[in-house]
Amino acid sequence: MAPEEIPALDDSGFQTKSDLERLLASAGAAPRKRYGQCFLIDRNLMRKLVESAKMRPDDWALEVGCGGGSLTSITSSVCRRLIAVDIDPAMITIATEHLSNRPNVTILHTDALRKKSALAEDLVAEIEAVRREATGRGMLVANLPYDIATSLVINLMIGDYGIRRMCFTVQTEVADRLLAHPETSDYGPVSIVTQTFAEGRRVARVPPQAFWPSPKVQSSMVRLDARDDDETIVRDRAGFAVFLREAFRSRRKTLGHIFSRMEDGERLIATLPELGLAERARPEEVAVEAWQTLFLARKADA
Repeated sequence: MAPEEIPALDDSGFQTKSDLERLLASAGAAPRKRYGQCFLIDRNLMRKLVESAKMRPDDWALEVGCGGGSLTSITSSVCRRLIAVDIDPAMITIATEHLSNRPNVTILHTDALRKKSALAEDLVAEIEAVRREATGRGMLVANLPYDIATSLVINLMIGDYGIRRMCFTVQTEVADRLLAHPETSDYGPVSIVTQTFAEGRRVARVPPQAFWPSPKVQSSMVRLDARDDDETIVRDRAGFAVFLREAFRSRRKTLGHIFSRMEDGERLIATLPELGLAERARPEEVAVEAWQTLFLARKADA
């Protein structure tokens, strides 16, 4: 099998809008805005999402916000193991029944994030167990709940969870921040962390009518491929993320002003001319690679 070739998808478990309405009604439930539930009901787009991951049979997958198990069913047909997570007990009940013929799927009833900056402990434990069994790459393949999407993606990127590729749907404004270039309003810490540790692209734009209930925002399908360690000079991923949040806290201020209030600020200011940057420049004007160099300059004597 060629390196990027995948087996044929089995989409027999796809759930239409009518299917979901019936299943939720039978469970005495309804889509919950509190959990950001907008279920992907376009079969072609769901197939496109799974196909964009280009999974191999020895790979494993993580799906956060599995809903009734529609996407779970399709993804699990082309990977060794899959961890499906949902916070809603009604959806866990529906998904468990729907996926009863998928022995390679583990369903977790949990909030994927213990806090904004950390995955839930039971999810981490399950990831570690699956990594011992599945020898291939880890993948995130998900229609992400909008309210946790950014935090989840960043946590998976800076943590050691074996995730090598992420393919997901998300609000277009979030996708824009992940992929933004310098000197744009969307460019910030999320953009810099993402582009430091991954190569990203927009796979497709997803209209509101592809979901039920239809959101009031546009969505995008994004793919992020993790960079190898030798492709970036940053080793302290979590520290880099904290440094960027601190630097962008006052993004309207100049670099000279921001750095003067930071630990090791003098060293940071002294590094600016080496990068062709003036003290009057603002954070959004600094390229991804320059932020990496600044972080290392700050840590030079640490």
